[in-house]
Amino acid sequence: MDYRALKLDLSSQKAVRDAAATLLSWNDVPEVNILVNNAAVMNLPERTLSEDGLEMQFATNHIGHFLFTCLIMPKLIKAAENSPKGATRVINVSSLSPTRAGMRWSDINFEKINKTLPKEEQPPYAMHKIWGAVEPEEKSYLPLEGYNQSKVANVLFSIAANKRLYEKHGILSIALHPGIMQTELSRYASPETLEAIRGFFTKGDLYIKTLGAGASTTIVAATDSGLGVPRERDGKENWGAFLIDCQISDKADPRAVSSKEAEKLWTLSEKLVKDKFEW
Repeated sequence: MDYRALKLDLSSQKAVRDAAATLLSWNDVPEVNILVNNAAVMNLPERTLSEDGLEMQFATNHIGHFLFTCLIMPKLIKAAENSPKGATRVINVSSLSPTRAGMRWSDINFEKINKTLPKEEQPPYAMHKIWGAVEPEEKSYLPLEGYNQSKVANVLFSIAANKRLYEKHGILSIALHPGIMQTELSRYASPETLEAIRGFFTKGDLYIKTLGAGASTTIVAATDSGLGVPRERDGKENWGAFLIDCQISDKADPRAVSSKEAEKLWTLSEKLVKDKFEW
């Protein structure tokens, strides 16, 4: 097995463009069969903007992946030309956030007080209080809500990508929650948030998967030939777009699997990267 490293800073659109150009220049790597968008940051205690002026979790966890995926699309399309329909895949690693959150369309950068937002965009306050937030209604930025928005975007990205890529090119995109593993994802979290997390484990509300078990849902999403383009089923929109514990999940909030929301995100994402993508 041959491995090759690629330097990729997802928080910087310039760095993403440079990395994509490098990959496209590798003539001995003519195809990309499976792309797993997995990197993320979480629970940044203070609102932080990327060099492109975007909230850092949204910039890194969604926009960086969106831009990189779109830029290397020629090699994904090349792989799909030589593979069965649906075998070439873009996998977006999300979290449990899509089961309880939606997009903050009117305030992507967390500049407005939460209680002033449209009702459907306000954070799930009870959840944030459990995670250690004090008076979340009176705040603009909540660390966990920044993460939530970016992880909802991962699912919506898959849905919008399928619309553009599956029928025309045979490329399938699926999002998933891998489970909770022992990683450094919360290394930036505030003491209050870390204390809340410790409490979850003490009470048995959360459990940690082994790294192998944590990777299993990603592997299923990337390789299971039984998975196909998401459909409507039992009143669930885009049933099959989101996996938990290696199975298709029906636990996503309707906002996180909405085709309309997915199209809004695609339009916004193109605007934020100042580019249009058609294949």
